[in-house]
Amino acid sequence: MSFTGKYELQSQENFEPFMKALGLPDDQIQKGKDIKSISEIVQDGKKFKITVTTGSKVLHNEFTIGEECEMEMLTGEKVKAVVQLEGNNRLVASLKGLKSVTE
Repeated sequence: MSFTGKYELQSQENFEPFMKALGLPDDQIQKGKDIKSISEIVQDGKKFKITVTTGSKVLHNEFTIGEECEMEMLTGEKVKAVVQLEGNNRLVASLKGLKSVTE
């Protein structure tokens, strides 16, 4: 399955605890919890380019499945991460001791 396309966030679980763990202040978490982000994904084999627009904040990240990469967080912090593909439709990122699943 190709992930290439433009997607609007449909749902998010554990948003507030996840954002707190990333280090976002409470006021930003409250502002962001009702904003539906738009993700644009370009996939070329195992290589991905993802642009996430949340309100006025735009994040650009690139990674290759299974390889360590540097990703920019919502806080602006850059962290090391590894993204794995589970099944045909789940991207699972491990970063800062946290797990993020995108389906």
